[in-house]
Formats: sequence, C-alpha cells, structure tokens
Amino acid sequence: MEPGTSGEENDEDLRVRRLPTRASYDREVIDAIADAALVAHVGAVRDGVPLVIPMFCVRDGDHLLLHGAPAAGLFRRAAGSTVCVEMTVLDGLVLARSAFHHSMNYRSLVVIGEPESVTDPEEKERALEMFVERLVPGRQGQLRPTTTKEIQGTTVFRLSLDRASAKIRTGPPVDDEEDYAFDVWAGVIPVERNFGSPIDDPRLHSGVTPADNIRRLVERRDV
Repeated sequence: MEPGTSGEENDEDLRVRRLPTRASYDREVIDAIADAALVAHVGAVRDGVPLVIPMFCVRDGDHLLLHGAPAAGLFRRAAGSTVCVEMTVLDGLVLARSAFHHSMNYRSLVVIGEPESVTDPEEKERALEMFVERLVPGRQGQLRPTTTKEIQGTTVFRLSLDRASAKIRTGPPVDDEEDYAFDVWAGVIPVERNFGSPIDDPRLHSGVTPADNIRRLVERRDV
C-alpha cells in the first residue's frame, strides 16, 4: 500500500464501478469528507431485513465514532457484525441542457467494517466530548460536567477507516455535444451550508447571551 492511500482499490465491496474516475481511495480525501459531514447513515442487516439509521458521527484519527442509545436495535446487534456507513456532502445542483444529464456535485464516503464498542469509561467520556466539540468547538468547557449515568446511558462504537472509498463529482454539466447549441441556461447552483442566527431557549436566564465560540460558528460560511 502506498502512503496516503487506503489500499481499497482492490476491495470488491468498495471499488467504485460507476464512473470510476470519480473515485478516490486516498486517506486524506476520505478523512476530509468524514470531517465535513455531520450525519452518517449506518446500514446493517437485522433479522434478515436491511436497516439504515442516521447517526451523529465524528472522526477520531483512523476511526469513525458513532453515537447512539443502548436501546437502539442496530447497536444491540452491531457487535461482531458488518455494517456499512455512508456520508455525503452536497456541494451543488448541476443543471444541464437535457433532463438526462442533470446531476449534483457532491463528496461521498462509504466505510465497511465491524464496529467495536467503546466500553472503557475514560475512553467513552473522551469520545462524548469529541461529539460536543465537533458541534461547537470550545463548548464542552462551558457545560456542567457529564454524569456517570449519562455516560452509561450512551453507546459509542468505533469503526476503522481501513476499508473506505470516496466518490466525488465537481464541475459543470456534461451535455451531449449537439445539445450545446440549445439555448437554455446551464451551469451549477452552489449549495452553501451556513448557520442561522441563534434562537434563545425560552427558559434562558435573563442576560445570558451566546458565547464567542457560538458567534464564530454562526459567522462561518460553507460549514
């Protein structure tokens, strides 16, 4: 395996067959997509039926951390079984001169593996802090301490990024050559991911305002 790649070009379960030129098995590309997406769609087979559940996800080095409740059926059956995790970042709507060639610009990631339950209390607490910090950097230190009951009431699974592949589409529409003579607007409408203005909790104490880290987050563009 060459440095900087996942080595999954030869993994038949992960090899991109449709438009393979858009595929990437580079770990830097895979990590960047995992860091950009907030939601992972986790698929598994439960009692012979395929099931896909959206979950909050954060990358921790060479692994994805998945956050859920112990009562969730997918987590109860996840240990020792194979799951498939998919994450997508939508970057734009691609409008072509024909309906057939309309598309989207996106960055997507697929990971396959056997999730490992994080059971060590200190490791789990660190993982839960990573989830909060992924939402709003600097937030954990502003909160009351997490209780032992809360840590026990949350399930965290760790999934290796060893088996992962990415697929990316960028650029303008690709029309049939004869369609370029057709006079209709074509191009890309970018999709931007911005946060709106904070809305106070109705039970917020008078005079309490968003901290600087929240204001910085709201001011960011293309998050």
